[in-house]
Amino acid sequence: MDKKTSILKKIYLFQELSDDELRHILSIASAKSYKKEEIIFKEGQKGDAFYVVLKGVVRISTDIPGMGEEALAILKKGTYFGEMSLIDNAPRSASAISNTDTVLLKITDANFRNLIRSDHAIAYKLLWELVRTLSQRLRETDAKLKNILAIAKNF
Repeated sequence: MDKKTSILKKIYLFQELSDDELRHILSIASAKSYKKEEIIFKEGQKGDAFYVVLKGVVRISTDIPGMGEEALAILKKGTYFGEMSLIDNAPRSASAISNTDTVLLKITDANFRNLIRSDHAIAYKLLWELVRTLSQRLRETDAKLKNILAIAKNF
């Protein structure tokens, strides 16, 4: 296993993929560097890619009118983001900003869709992991909403 595939193998989304499948992923992806506080994408933009954090930290945030930026998540090496818009084709639900100098692996919407159509084994593995991730995030959002509602009841 070469260095690049061993890095991908440590990322949750790709853990079930074989070395050949990882090389296929690398062939459709590109690495991109961002400086601290550089905007990766803005809330409301059309989603055209998803990203894997290879190095650094990314802040996922939303702008709350009258209050400013609210950080929703801090993502470190090995996590991924931006996949929702590839699945539902909706605009970005939050902004992504590099919290530190960051290196991301970028997989475009077109490349992802071609991969899903052309390689059903990879498609099954990736889509299953994406579903798990979305389910986990929904459960976390539900828990946060319950806390907010409990606090609001006291006012």
